[in-house]
Amino acid sequence: MIRAPSEFPPKLVVFNRMATKESKNKPSKPTAIDCFAGCGGMSQGFKQAGFEVIGAIEIDAAAAGVFELNHPNAHMWSQDIRTVHSEAILMQLGIEAGELDLLGGCPPCQGFSTLRTYNGGRRVRDSQNDLIFEFQRLVIGLMPKRVMMENVPGLLENQRLRKFRAALKGAGYEVKVDVLNVGEYGVPQRRRRLVLLASRVASVAFAKPSKKSRTVRDAIGTMPTAGTSGDELHDLPEKRSRRVAARIRRIPADGGSRASLPRHLKLECHKNSDGFKDVYGRMAWDQPAPTITTGCFNPSKGRFLHPEEDRGITMREAALLQSFPMSYKFPITLGKVKIATMIGNALPPRFIKCHAQQLLSDQRTQCMSTRSR
Repeated sequence: MIRAPSEFPPKLVVFNRMATKESKNKPSKPTAIDCFAGCGGMSQGFKQAGFEVIGAIEIDAAAAGVFELNHPNAHMWSQDIRTVHSEAILMQLGIEAGELDLLGGCPPCQGFSTLRTYNGGRRVRDSQNDLIFEFQRLVIGLMPKRVMMENVPGLLENQRLRKFRAALKGAGYEVKVDVLNVGEYGVPQRRRRLVLLASRVASVAFAKPSKKSRTVRDAIGTMPTAGTSGDELHDLPEKRSRRVAARIRRIPADGGSRASLPRHLKLECHKNSDGFKDVYGRMAWDQPAPTITTGCFNPSKGRFLHPEEDRGITMREAALLQSFPMSYKFPITLGKVKIATMIGNALPPRFIKCHAQQLLSDQRTQCMSTRSR
C-alpha cells in the first residue's frame, strides 16, 4: 500500500500566483532548495547554472556536514524530511509560497534499482520508496516556479511516479520526464538517470545533448601522482593483499579486464562463471568511465582500476569523474568508505547544470515571446 505523505493537519492554503510582494533582502539570483541533498551534487549544478541555493534537507549528518562545508550560505535542515514542513521553510528563509524559483531533489531510490528488483522481475518493499510523496508535499506547500527531480530509471514505470506527476499537473505545472545518459551532457561517465522537469511559469524542455562526449582522459589524464600530490583526497592510501596486488598488476592497461588473468589469480567464483564482467577491470582512457558507484574504491565492485597505474581510482578521481570541481571538499577524516558512498550517491553537477540552465532559458524565451506580442 502506498501511504499518504505526512504533514500538519490539513489547512486551507490560498496561493496567489499574481502576488507581487517583494521579500526583504531578496537574492539577486534565482533561488533554489535542494531536498535529499547528500553531499551537494545537485546544489553544485544549480550554482553552476546561476541559481543561489538558499536551503537544503539531508538526514545523514556526515553528508550534511560535507554539504555545509561546500555550500556554507545555504540553510541546512539536517533531519528526516518527514519532519520538515513547508511553513517552517518559508518562515526560516523569509519567503512566501510561490517565490522560490526551483525546488530539486532525488528521493532515495534503492527500492527502484534494477539490482534490487532483479531487473524488474521482483517487487521490493522499501519504506524509502514513499519518500517521493514527501517531496510532493513540499512542492505543493512551497509552490516553486520550477521543479527538478532525479532518480533511477526503474521509477519510470512505477505507480508512484504516475501519482506524483498527476499531483504536479493538478497544481498547474507542465511536467516532462525521461531517462537520459549523463555521458551525453558533458559528464565523463556512462550513467542512465530518470529526470523530471516541471514548471508553472513556462514550457518545459530537456537540455540538448553535448556535441562531444568527455572521456576518462579528459577528466583525470593530467592528475599528479597519487600519494604525493598534496591533495589529501587524491593521496588517501589503499591497502591491498599481496594476492590482490598481483591480480591488479596482471590486468592489461587501458580497458583490460580480468579475462586476461591466469587461472591461479582468478577468484574462485569467476573460474566457472562469468558473473559481473567489469569486476577487476581497468577504465579506458578514451572512453567515458563506467557508472561511479558507492563501491568505486574497490576493484571487486566494478571497473574501477586506473587505466594504466596498478591501483584503483582515487577518491579525487572518482569525484572528478562525477564532474565535481577539483576544489570540492571531502574531509578525509570521514574515511574512504564513507567518502566513496557520498560520491557514488551524488548527482553529477554538470548534468544538473545543463537542465537547470534549460529551465531558466525556457522562462526567458517565453518572457521575450510575451513581450513581443
